[in-house]
Amino acid sequence: MKYLSYIIFFFATSQIMAQADNDVLFTVADSPVYVGEFKYIYEKTNQGEADYSKASVEEYLELYKKFKLKVVRAKDIKLDTIASLQRELEGYRKQLANSYLIDKEVTERLMKEVYERNKMDVNISHIMIQVPKESTPQDTLAKYNKIMGIWKQLQNGKRFEEMASQSEDKASKDKGGNLGYINAMLPNGFYNMETAAYTTPVNSFSKPFRTRVGYHIVKNNGTREARGQMEAAHILIRTSTNPIPGSPDPKSIIDGIYNGLRGGTPWEEMVKRSEDKSSIDNGGSLGKFGIGRFAPDFEDAVFALAEDGDFSKPIQSPAGWHIVKRIKKYPQLSYKEEKGKLQNKIKKDSRYQIAQDAMLARIKKDNNFKEYRDVTDRFRNSLSDEFTTYRWKANPKPVNKVIFEIGDDNFVLSELEEFLEQSSRKRQRIGRNGEVKATFDQLYNDFVKIKTLEYEEKQLEKKFPEFRYLMKEYQEGILLFEATKTEIWDRASQDSVGLAAYYNKIKDHDKYKWKERAEVSFYSIKPEAKDKLNSIRKMAAKKTTTAVLEKYNTGDNKIITVRRDLFERGKNKVIDDMGWKIGALSEVEINKQNNSMNFLKIEKIIPVEGKTLQEARGFAVAQYQDYLERQWLTDLAESYKIVVNQDVLDKMIK
Repeated sequence: MKYLSYIIFFFATSQIMAQADNDVLFTVADSPVYVGEFKYIYEKTNQGEADYSKASVEEYLELYKKFKLKVVRAKDIKLDTIASLQRELEGYRKQLANSYLIDKEVTERLMKEVYERNKMDVNISHIMIQVPKESTPQDTLAKYNKIMGIWKQLQNGKRFEEMASQSEDKASKDKGGNLGYINAMLPNGFYNMETAAYTTPVNSFSKPFRTRVGYHIVKNNGTREARGQMEAAHILIRTSTNPIPGSPDPKSIIDGIYNGLRGGTPWEEMVKRSEDKSSIDNGGSLGKFGIGRFAPDFEDAVFALAEDGDFSKPIQSPAGWHIVKRIKKYPQLSYKEEKGKLQNKIKKDSRYQIAQDAMLARIKKDNNFKEYRDVTDRFRNSLSDEFTTYRWKANPKPVNKVIFEIGDDNFVLSELEEFLEQSSRKRQRIGRNGEVKATFDQLYNDFVKIKTLEYEEKQLEKKFPEFRYLMKEYQEGILLFEATKTEIWDRASQDSVGLAAYYNKIKDHDKYKWKERAEVSFYSIKPEAKDKLNSIRKMAAKKTTTAVLEKYNTGDNKIITVRRDLFERGKNKVIDDMGWKIGALSEVEINKQNNSMNFLKIEKIIPVEGKTLQEARGFAVAQYQDYLERQWLTDLAESYKIVVNQDVLDKMIK
């Protein structure tokens, strides 16, 4: 009864939550905006600051009401019927739906699966019957029959360790098939083994399954909390199968090092005696590693170290004697932190394709997929060798015989033929070996996959509210852009009369005035005229630039160039330091690139004055756009009635 009560409570709570998302928060011209939609965009926009406080919700509600007013206006002026916008939206939906479906049902599931499996190490044994890559179908069948025979004997009570003697894994068969502890992810091609290890109950064995090396049966010997990863360093004294007579005993050497460490000799000093040349220059570092990289005894000793900086007693491995020091233990990160790394690994692993195939099978099952193989088989058998060449074309007369159905959709032979014709390059590539029927089978399966995914993509709005909200957000975003472009941006830039009238109202604002300005001459004198510099400056201080140039730039000997510019007070330090006096000259500066001699002269002081519309156009257009938008929103608010459901709003506020 307790569990029944919990289930009833959970179901009722879920219904309440679902109902809340379907409540109408407000209407714009009788068009409803639901709680779920508002919550989605509110949380997406505010991220970590989406606290549902009264101030936060009401502030965002005001912004969202304005947004919805513009969208209603866009629909009223039929912007949603523009073909180019419809194509843009459909293209976006196609791209998003494909990735959304795969990410939700394949990538996300696989990432969570690996993350959860990472929390546990599993000790497994296996029996393996090898299937080489070059095996014929007959050889493969024989291997399959062999593993099934072993499985039946296990079901009849044979001990797993006894049957492991028939395993073709030479490394483990003499150990009863034991592989020790494993942790996800296993190498590419061994997803089925990983799944068997993590889903088979302790002290039980799996059904036979296949990996890239052959058929297996796995036994789960037990589990433990995952050891995770460790960063460690070691000191190694090697052992030899043929020691030189009179040479020091490796065990005595390692014991001496251990006693030295216990006596306080720094690790950095002792590690110099290590015989692992690959790590000695790096403090003996072994890097960061998890289970399965080293021999079990060595691994046990490493992971038994309790604190960073602890070191072990001498440990023997096939390589020799070691002392291991724990550098750092790495706990499992949160799913959010691990997600990016897991995604990259998963998409490169064969499990990704396996999961996609499983998804396709699920879609077919859920939607009553049915094939009419008699139609496709007759077509398949009618194909000639021309099918694998560019010359093959689809039947110009439509053949409306149904080849498969899924949900409410059905597909006819003519659609398949059109797809096959469009797949000319792939037909030729696959069919290079002359396998007409095999080429057809692969392309037919591609067609079924494409249409199955397309069918499921059409259901996304029904299945995933988040996807529905995302598509609505994008659709309304397109409409908002077009409406704003039409009503505001284009008008602000093209309505010269309106812009001029608006500018006349605001031009007295400080933003549209020039500060006090100086008209400045910039003199540049070539280095070869160095001896004339003083006389040029004296004349420039009293005479016009025209007079100076006429005197010194004689014939082809142009030793002086002058340009004019305007500077506002406070915008140029050199000019500010000249005191803003007409006729003032700056100090001479040498241009390091060409050794020219340069100085400035203030020719004129222009008092504060207003900018012309042309001079202030950038600011003015932006200001005019803001003005037009405010007017637009006022007009929209008068044209379209907004009604807020206060009770629903109050329930949302925390």
